[in-house]
Amino acid sequence: SNAALAMLLAIGMSACSTAPEKSDAPEPYKPLSGSFSGAKVPLSPDPLVAYRWANPLASDSLEIYTLEPENVVADSPDSVKIYSRSRMRVKGKCNLRFDFGRVSAAWFEFDADTVCGEIEMSISEYNEPAVFNAGSQHPVKTAKPTKYGRTYRLELNKELYEGVRFAWIHVKSLSKPTEIRNVRLVCQIKPTNYKGSFECSDETLTRIWYTGAYDVKLNLLHDYFGAILMERSDRHSWTGDAHPSQAAALVAFGNYEFIKANLRYTSTQFNGILSYSLYWALSLLDYYRYTGDKTFLKEMSEILDNKLDVALGHFHDVPNNGFYGWDERLGAGFENPNCQEVKNAYRMLCLRAWQEAAEIYEDASYREKALKYRSFVNHILSGNSFLFETYSIHAAADAVNAGVLPREKEAAVWQTAFADRQNRLSYSPFNQFFIIQAMARLNRYDEALTTIDDCWGGQLRYGGTTFFEVFRPSWNDISQPNDAPVNNQCGYTSLTHPWSAGVTKWLSEEILGVKPWLPGFKSFNVKPHLSAKVKWVKGSTPTPYGAVKVAFNIETGIGELTVPQRTTATFAVPKSGRSLKEVSFNDSIYTPKNEDDDFAYFQEIKEGEYKIKANYSGALKEPVSEPFTYQLAQPVSEDTVTQGNWKGKYGVKGYLLCNYDSLNHRISLPSFINDVAFSKNANIHLTGDDAPTDRRALVSPDDDSKRSLGAITTRDPIACLQTMTIDIPFNAPQLCRLSLYFADWERDGRRTAIEVFDLDDRTLLMPLIMVRNYGNGKYISFNIDRSVRIRINQVRGKNASLSALFID
Repeated sequence: SNAALAMLLAIGMSACSTAPEKSDAPEPYKPLSGSFSGAKVPLSPDPLVAYRWANPLASDSLEIYTLEPENVVADSPDSVKIYSRSRMRVKGKCNLRFDFGRVSAAWFEFDADTVCGEIEMSISEYNEPAVFNAGSQHPVKTAKPTKYGRTYRLELNKELYEGVRFAWIHVKSLSKPTEIRNVRLVCQIKPTNYKGSFECSDETLTRIWYTGAYDVKLNLLHDYFGAILMERSDRHSWTGDAHPSQAAALVAFGNYEFIKANLRYTSTQFNGILSYSLYWALSLLDYYRYTGDKTFLKEMSEILDNKLDVALGHFHDVPNNGFYGWDERLGAGFENPNCQEVKNAYRMLCLRAWQEAAEIYEDASYREKALKYRSFVNHILSGNSFLFETYSIHAAADAVNAGVLPREKEAAVWQTAFADRQNRLSYSPFNQFFIIQAMARLNRYDEALTTIDDCWGGQLRYGGTTFFEVFRPSWNDISQPNDAPVNNQCGYTSLTHPWSAGVTKWLSEEILGVKPWLPGFKSFNVKPHLSAKVKWVKGSTPTPYGAVKVAFNIETGIGELTVPQRTTATFAVPKSGRSLKEVSFNDSIYTPKNEDDDFAYFQEIKEGEYKIKANYSGALKEPVSEPFTYQLAQPVSEDTVTQGNWKGKYGVKGYLLCNYDSLNHRISLPSFINDVAFSKNANIHLTGDDAPTDRRALVSPDDDSKRSLGAITTRDPIACLQTMTIDIPFNAPQLCRLSLYFADWERDGRRTAIEVFDLDDRTLLMPLIMVRNYGNGKYISFNIDRSVRIRINQVRGKNASLSALFID
């Protein structure tokens, strides 16, 4: 077990070999065919960040390289002699855990002349062997290796690769010592060069940019953008998931042909999700902005028009959405995707897609099409009134991004939807991308950077080297780095999910400040949003004409700009509270065409390289400081002493004993609660004739000599049923103490997470609570003062299990 890990060997940094170790196992792809000729980036998790291929094509096959572990840990020091991080002599039973320092798209191998005994191997993105849902080719990521001559390889699916950071060799028995050597990951990669770059005064933001890029790069398969590294049965290109992935690829790689191939591949897919068709449309429009590829726009225009026209039929009478996001306010994924917030958000997404399509069609000289989609927007806006102030964060963000929120309502909508730092966090970094886009349109850059740090910076602090499917900052308060994540309505949580990479594009467009003005960057804007939070930035964005290169320091006023041939630029010199005296380009003083409070704009800058010098006076504006609060933030108490003897200590006002009488609940509720509703759960009764002697079983409400115990449980391993909810509606406001009783009856090592939401608006009311070590029974108690939804999530163990709730 992890608790028994007693020996640690950490030797240097992880070593990447451009050619795979000589292996007796047949490898599916050829070794890398380029060289390390690019710039080193110490803050990138990508071991190939400096690797360059001569001429990578969309049609190229995958290639492979090997990665050595950064360290190895043994739980039985007397059973193993470790010579290096990849070579050791094993004498008896032990578990060896290898940390490769970052997640890779890989399979796990080692060499040994012979192993006289029984061994197994495991892999995971986190620090315990992974387990996934039914439907996977191999849900438990532990198995006996396949032997090829001297090579032992863990094979868990027909494509071999999984998301691997940690790997294990489990020596179950050994009749004589054996030497294990060349412990390695064989990693697959699509030949893809970094053509963009990003660096700034905030190292976390630099790490975020490169982590998003690496996340996407790991999921580039032979023919399309993948959506997930771990094999849990949904590993293909989803039309909506691909939108932020492709967005990040535009600024990091400029691999236009491969993005175009993926747009073709997903163009006729629907995935049963209305919004995903519109995200495909936004991706096509994004691609056109960055490339100016009119031929491809023409090729895709019929499909684009069909998706946009279908959306008009759905606008007023929204059918089953299927899915909009994992956030509770969006119906918690597939649980309730037809809630009002989703309907509002979908309508705003329609308006955005029509609006942007009209702009692109206008540029491409499809004027009838442009007029058609502009008329869609005008017709809807003239015939409907929208109560934007009632929208929650996701619908409000979509309204802002659609450009339909009236300026006079911005302050009110900011206050109701965005102002609360905790409330504007989505559970999904996918949806968070659209929120930070909206915050930029509202000119709330300081607050957007705070949210980026909460969401994506928080994932780095958790130990991420890629970005996760879902995340809450409070995970960092209740878990150690690289611990097993919370599993929930998304099922078994993926820690390498490129739908979370949209932040990479946001940083290039909003902090580096590079955006196309005319499609294909024939003309472009550079508008770096610098401040006391980010004082300098340096980077590049690929374009069809070459890279736009930018550097600027708002403290010194010194900058650089490269305008590619046959293009022109507008450069906006930032002020951030300071006054500009003069600005020179290559030592010539220039007068801005116009100014506002935040920038001075210099237009029609022609191709060439420029040294910029801005002379300032005054101080930078103080950064916006925001608290991070919960409405019911409070101490949470744990009780492991009382066990089943609850009477007199818990449940004075009421109780519900789950499946106490066979599969029937024993219920006594206070007058201010009409009912308690369970959802998504399974029901079990746990006790038999031994109940009276087991102190974990609950004493009967009416007979102290009798005990019994039942539970509701999550429905593992069925996909997306790693969670269950308990709705507790109040009919009148009331402050009370709620206690949940957990008993891991089989002592299965269950680990469980609790989330508490406002039942009416689904606001997250408290930090996440982790329940560990409840084999002897444990009460978790906290105060509530309103109707709540309790969501109970499996983390580890067979399932999550709850046996009772008490009200005091």
